[in-house]
Amino acid sequence: MSVDSQFVHKVWNDQELSKMAKKDIPFYMASDGGGNIGSLYGVYDPEDGVDYRGRFIIDPDGVIQAMEVLTPPVGRKFNETVRQIQAYQYVRAAKGTEACPAGWEPGKKTLKPAPELVGNVWKVWDPFTDH
Repeated sequence: MSVDSQFVHKVWNDQELSKMAKKDIPFYMASDGGGNIGSLYGVYDPEDGVDYRGRFIIDPDGVIQAMEVLTPPVGRKFNETVRQIQAYQYVRAAKGTEACPAGWEPGKKTLKPAPELVGNVWKVWDPFTDH
């Protein structure tokens, strides 16, 4: 979503993004022409009339689980967004019985939340080798 029109999004997809990705993007882009949505999420700059680059991961219950806001000169890493979505989906499916540590990727070691784990994560997880 950006303050750009649907027509600008189309040109951006056709002339830029689809060439970088070698295909059309697999999601819809929405226009926030007046900055209303960006204002709700705290990323709209009314002085410049733009939405800052914000990424919000919202769960099926409508709860924001993660967010990242960057100023225009710095881009996001798409693979990190995908990894985080996979982690949120994994822990949601586990219903609180597992937690994904920093850098977790599908198939890698998870943690089992329990009182015994508090202060002992270092005994069961090494962030430099377990991800």
